[in-house]
Amino acid sequence: MKILRTVAVKQVLTETSRQRLLDAYGQRKVQLEKECGQLKFEQKKIEKAGKLPPSETKRQFEKEIFSRKERIAQLEFQIEQLHMLPLGSELKESEVQAIVDIKPGDSWEDSLHQEEIIIRDGIIEEIRKR
Repeated sequence: MKILRTVAVKQVLTETSRQRLLDAYGQRKVQLEKECGQLKFEQKKIEKAGKLPPSETKRQFEKEIFSRKERIAQLEFQIEQLHMLPLGSELKESEVQAIVDIKPGDSWEDSLHQEEIIIRDGIIEEIRKR
């Protein structure tokens, strides 16, 4: 019988991976800042058109802008943390599903051991059992 099991994928922090993550965080931050600007522009446009009550329009747009500003703050925190992490640290990148083949007589506890895939600069370096 085959069962599915979740496997953690961890990335070893190197100069290359740190830079790649910083670039991704930076791009996401710029995108969110652009979205905030666009939302402010749209808010003014709708307020001038006068189709909706100004208080309702303002409340909706402020809510959207606030959520984006919160995500920007989270990204800034992640960038700070990334600068502080020493090289060689392992960062959880994602989870994948693995198929495990079990049969009568197998140890159930051995079948449940969590595995981790360790990646360094895009190359699988190790597969560990926890």
